[in-house]
Amino acid sequence: MDCSTSLPTLPAALRTLALVGHPNVGKSVLFHRLTGTYVTVSNYPGTTVEVSRATPRFDRGASLLDTPGVLALPSRSDDERATMRALLSEDMRTLIQVGDAKNLRRTLNLTALLAELGVPMVMALNMTDEAKARGVTVDTGALAEALSIPVVATVATGGEGVTALTDALPKAAAPAALLRYDQALEQQIAGIEQLILTHCPHPRLAARGLAILAIGRDPEVGAWLEAQPGSAPVCAAIADLTAPTGRDSLPARLARERGTAAEALARTVSRQASGMDHTLSMLLGRVAVHRVWGWPMLFGVLYLVYLFVGDFGASTLVGLLEEDFFGEVLNPAVTDFVTRNISTPWLADLFVGEYGLWTMGMTYALALILPIVTTFFLAFGILEDSGYFSRLSVIANRMFAAIGLNGRAVLPMVLGLGCVTMATLTTRILHTPRERLITIYLMALAIPCSAQLGVVLGLLGGISFGATVIWVLAIVGVLLFTGWLASKVVPGRRVPLITELPPMRMPVLGNVLKKTGGRLKWYLIEVIPLFLIGTLIMFTLDRVGALPWIIEAGKPLVVGWLGLPPEASAAFVMGFLRRDFGASGLFALQGELSMVQAVVGMVTITLFVPCIASLMMIIKEQGIKVAALMLAMIIPTAFLIGGLLNHGLRLIF
Repeated sequence: MDCSTSLPTLPAALRTLALVGHPNVGKSVLFHRLTGTYVTVSNYPGTTVEVSRATPRFDRGASLLDTPGVLALPSRSDDERATMRALLSEDMRTLIQVGDAKNLRRTLNLTALLAELGVPMVMALNMTDEAKARGVTVDTGALAEALSIPVVATVATGGEGVTALTDALPKAAAPAALLRYDQALEQQIAGIEQLILTHCPHPRLAARGLAILAIGRDPEVGAWLEAQPGSAPVCAAIADLTAPTGRDSLPARLARERGTAAEALARTVSRQASGMDHTLSMLLGRVAVHRVWGWPMLFGVLYLVYLFVGDFGASTLVGLLEEDFFGEVLNPAVTDFVTRNISTPWLADLFVGEYGLWTMGMTYALALILPIVTTFFLAFGILEDSGYFSRLSVIANRMFAAIGLNGRAVLPMVLGLGCVTMATLTTRILHTPRERLITIYLMALAIPCSAQLGVVLGLLGGISFGATVIWVLAIVGVLLFTGWLASKVVPGRRVPLITELPPMRMPVLGNVLKKTGGRLKWYLIEVIPLFLIGTLIMFTLDRVGALPWIIEAGKPLVVGWLGLPPEASAAFVMGFLRRDFGASGLFALQGELSMVQAVVGMVTITLFVPCIASLMMIIKEQGIKVAALMLAMIIPTAFLIGGLLNHGLRLIF
């Protein structure tokens, strides 16, 4: 499956610039500063998983690309492949490498390879404020002289250095080579370079850079070479050079020499003040990934989120909106208006009846879900902007080893708590098709989106903290057990964890509010219409007499096996459209549910079918056959676990 990103064709007159750099170095923030176009910005790797394009403010005749973060080149993951494809496909005028002032060696490791591509460059050395807080100073003048390109110190989140960066772009130059490899490597690189020049004329990138990437087994460069007419001699020579011989591999030797050169230059142009690397953020960062103390910190964070979303959002805010404002003021006024102005009974019921577009659809969406998802989005934004989420990958790595994944898979799953649909797309940051398949299945089965999670916390939090704990243990248990089974069935091996840990920092209020606003806009635009469609379906089923039949037909399963009231069947009908809509249906029955029924209902609806948008994204990423197979496994699993939990809890409570 080819998950790499294709880029839209633009007029040849447009000049192309590209932001390139490691994950979480501020590319997307800088993109926003340079274009005014906002790309979701988060303080953890893998946020930008597709190439974004916009017209920069400083040059209306140019096109600026925001490429996905690359841990290293040659590319391995899909986000790295997307960046490499952009470099191969676009007629680049300038590369803007966004670097991390706190970790210059890592930045220069990437520079060493970008310098070989022959594209004029400017370096934006970002996060200089955080580097200064850690006692790290970089002599940008000396670095610029060593690389023969402009180097500008920036703080993208505060806008510092952005003007200087735009002023430096006309001075962009092809960088000086950071190193010469050993004599044997240089001969091999020169041989492939000459073959490329002979058989693949007029490449967009320098033939030497393409040769180094090809020897490093970059899949995008390999595919590009294979697509060139007459490239068979080049491909044959590369295959011969990179064939396993039992000796130290060529790609490893190339990477090692680049790392050595990067470290040498970093030591020359930067200085670490003694005693300055023990800031509070550093301490919190270490505690967050500690194999012992990291877990109490995680549970403490989850408990605070529970209090903010489950207690304040779902109890206080929902109470004010649903009971006080909608229940006592707005809904009676709307009902009175409709009944006075619409004489046709069924049409009035369509708006304000039991399954009315206003009394159910809009009330669920605005009075029940909106305050819950708002508090969840705020909490989610604070955690991601603080840099805590990336540390979850380290904490989860040991646990995820049991399900054939590494801790990097926790990042899409955490994103799935916001929106499973978009999180499915971000599985491209995982390195193998096996990892992506298992992660997508687990998200479709057991990861609730923000709206659903908010409703779950609202219902169970209103009952007891213990009910919430049981739900968490059940979902996590299903996630781990199902993942373990999937790891045994899906062929392949586990890839070791390699990830970036951004600094722990105080969340930037502007970032949090922008992300919360963007997500609420998504909620209002996408979710409310689906709630109204779902309500219309429920109204239609009720009017034609099908809903009572469905409720009656579902009694053996819903009442007998799950132990829920007969009316809960309607919630599962709603759940076919969106799981959070189904969860809202159970929330509306909270006065009729015991603790056991509430837990069983929420566990079952959480494991129920993914929403339509998520299903479409699964089809896009994995194909319709895989999506259908996942659906065929998810529905029976949800009811099986729900029934077992019902009978087990009734033995205890």
